[in-house]
Amino acid sequence: MQPILRFTILLLAALPLVQAQAQTSADPSVGSAYAAMAYPYPLSSFAFSQDGRALQMAYMDVPAATAEKGVLLLFHGKNFGSDYWAGVIPGFVQAGFRVVAVDQLGFGKSSKPDLRYRFDDLARNTAALLDRLKVKRVSLIANSMGGMLAVRFVILFPERIERLVLEDPLGLENYAEYIPKQQTANLVALEMAQTKDSYRRFLGGYFPTWKPEYERFVEAFAAVQASPEYPAIARVSALTYQMIDEQPVLQDLAKIRPATLLVIGQKDRTVFGRRFAPAEAVKSLGNFPELGRRAAATIPSARLVEFADLGHAPHVEAPERFLQAVLPFLTE
Repeated sequence: MQPILRFTILLLAALPLVQAQAQTSADPSVGSAYAAMAYPYPLSSFAFSQDGRALQMAYMDVPAATAEKGVLLLFHGKNFGSDYWAGVIPGFVQAGFRVVAVDQLGFGKSSKPDLRYRFDDLARNTAALLDRLKVKRVSLIANSMGGMLAVRFVILFPERIERLVLEDPLGLENYAEYIPKQQTANLVALEMAQTKDSYRRFLGGYFPTWKPEYERFVEAFAAVQASPEYPAIARVSALTYQMIDEQPVLQDLAKIRPATLLVIGQKDRTVFGRRFAPAEAVKSLGNFPELGRRAAATIPSARLVEFADLGHAPHVEAPERFLQAVLPFLTE
């Protein structure tokens, strides 16, 4: 990475998060705690309907700092919103990309309706947003659960994808084969029983080394939990868990046609629904080094980048290294 670009990335990443001015704060299903959260760039709101409901999707649309090379679409994981891309958006922008980072329905500052969540619906909602923005084609970067959504997006809208980056995606193994089906009421009860300390331990499974800057994710959870909307938000969290459980994408990997980069933290041992899996089953699950290599052999035109010392979210753990791995792929 050139010294000037490196300096710019570090400088911008160090800037304090600005308070987002999103219309979603007027949507009672967002939750007052979410509405108060700061994002790294101003938010906009996209109004749409699903299952007969008027809903809103929050998103950041950050213009390229230089001559535009293309549009990057960013998909977050289940336990985060689009704000956790803050460390890498400046690097993408400085490299000439317009960045569109979305809070999917049920997450962040987007609406959180009580309905059956489906990856195909989230993909179609996002495609509708791109239509509103008059964006025809994008390169797509997705982490964790966002990787499952990205696979469905690519299958549904192959003509819209230039390149695909899957960063420690869920869905690279068949969870239903090992993990018993859970009742939504049970999932809600477990969510409601979560504490600040237990949530910190849970997130600690994503990061091999816990850093003070990760505390902001714990504080954000605590603020949401303290809000009067938390019981409804806990139910939405359970419903999105069911989406992951009920809608596998493993069978779709071989159908992916765009050039694909798999970015895999070799310390990642994330197992969706770990607490519900028999102890013996857990031993064979979440082996991301093996899962990444297997996926790279399955997806046509796939390449693999392995980070020996990183876990489930390399772009959060080591933003500069993530950019160094991804930017050459996006610009070749």
